[in-house]
Amino acid sequence: QVQLVESGGGLVQAGGSLRLSCVVSGNIFSINAMGWYRQAPGKQRELVAVITKGGSTNYADSVKGRFTLSRDNAKNTVYLQMNSLKPEDTAVYYCAADRLISTMRAGPASVGSWGQGTQVTVSS
Repeated sequence: QVQLVESGGGLVQAGGSLRLSCVVSGNIFSINAMGWYRQAPGKQRELVAVITKGGSTNYADSVKGRFTLSRDNAKNTVYLQMNSLKPEDTAVYYCAADRLISTMRAGPASVGSWGQGTQVTVSS
């Protein structure tokens, strides 16, 4: 079992920045992909960014160039640095972990482990 604890959400003005953190515990050995999903009101949960065990990253087109996913293995923590925030970034952001990159990317129903979510609100 994997446990994910998120922090860093909040209210920020358009153009501002936030950094989300996700602390991982439990069976860390089983994890081969970490990522962040988000879900805006009335919309489906979508994959924002993913990082592999080897450190490769991929981003949704909507956030590419603005968001950066990173990790600190010594702290068992992954981060999502969000810059140049837009009102359309407003959503609940969920940390996610899975044993396979393919299932991380397949959609929310395929993801093995979830954090409880943290609200990000970008005002104009």
